[in-house]
Amino acid sequence: MTDASVQARAEDVARAAYGKLVAMLASRSGDIMAAEDALSDAFVAALRTWPERGIPQKPEAWLLTVAKNRRTDQARKDARLVVTAEVPEMADAPLLDREDLVDERLKLLFVCAHPAIDPNIRTPLMLQTVLGLEAEQIARAFLVSPSAMAQRLVRAKKKIKSAAIPFVLPDAEAYPDRMDAVLGAVYGAYAVDWLEGSGDLSHEAFFLSTVLADLAPTNPEALGLTALIGFIEARRQARLRHGVLVPVPEQDTDSWDHALIEHSAALLDRASAFGQIGRFQLEAAIQSVHAARSVTGRTDWRALSQLYAGLLKMHPTIGAAVSRSAVVAEDVGPAEGLKLLDLIEGPEIEQFQPAHAVRAHCLAQLGQLADASMAYSKAISLCTDLPSRRWLEAKQSDLKRKMS
Repeated sequence: MTDASVQARAEDVARAAYGKLVAMLASRSGDIMAAEDALSDAFVAALRTWPERGIPQKPEAWLLTVAKNRRTDQARKDARLVVTAEVPEMADAPLLDREDLVDERLKLLFVCAHPAIDPNIRTPLMLQTVLGLEAEQIARAFLVSPSAMAQRLVRAKKKIKSAAIPFVLPDAEAYPDRMDAVLGAVYGAYAVDWLEGSGDLSHEAFFLSTVLADLAPTNPEALGLTALIGFIEARRQARLRHGVLVPVPEQDTDSWDHALIEHSAALLDRASAFGQIGRFQLEAAIQSVHAARSVTGRTDWRALSQLYAGLLKMHPTIGAAVSRSAVVAEDVGPAEGLKLLDLIEGPEIEQFQPAHAVRAHCLAQLGQLADASMAYSKAISLCTDLPSRRWLEAKQSDLKRKMS
């Protein structure tokens, strides 16, 4: 196996297992930063030894063993752990039961959502401790400087240690106060991996969402999130064709997981029965409209437009606003879609790739081919994932052929 393939595998493990391993390492001491440092050393050791010995059968267990040893070398406090500078042989790493790790990871999520932690840093804190994202990546998403974000994250981790916040699942009555932030982080974990990743992280996020729904069966948003991810996950086999993105309305519905769609629809029905509509239920309802095409053979753009309008009132985001412009363009016409797109305010719209892709589509529909090609060029320049970039390039190529 080449060094490049080993590094790629190590990165996949890091993204999928980061939160689990940090939680396991920090659960007793409450020191998240020390756990992160030890885990970082373990990944360095993996990149040094895996090319020579091969990737272990249980890479998470191997990394946990090395991280524990590194932490003990530094702290010299836990006599129950063997202090050694050596990395374990492949056969000696303990096998970790997945169920044993789930509670630890959930505990870490709820620790980050503790009332003692500033609400504005809870989601970024989860993105770093559970997903392993760098402060710079998180800063871009939250439109602050990397240094400011790094300082806030460090303060939050120090607060967890100094306040001795216990790494335990809260009582059921405490779930409502913390659940929104936790659900948002789990969905963020899914979104990070859903298109180009190995699938490990998105599968783990889906699994965590089902655990959260089981923990809080009367929380409609927990049910809604599981339904939402389920609807999207049901399309996994249809989302790419030869490495190129296939938009949902163009996907082959025969490739969808219809049993998972039915299960997700049942979860959404359970959530709706509580009469407490929320963001994730609305987003799940949007996905259910797309799923209905496998039965009706058509996409109900009017229903999508109405659902996005409701979502914008409850949870306004630039993504929802751009998506509504796109569905209105399909329902009423491209001119109306462009009007809605032009109403979206804020400096971030210029750097939001989907906005330029929607603009290009609408302009092309209106016959303004030169302007559409320019919009596609802007969208391509902002694209961060290869499948979407290939799709945009193909659309632009088709457009240029029409222009020639």
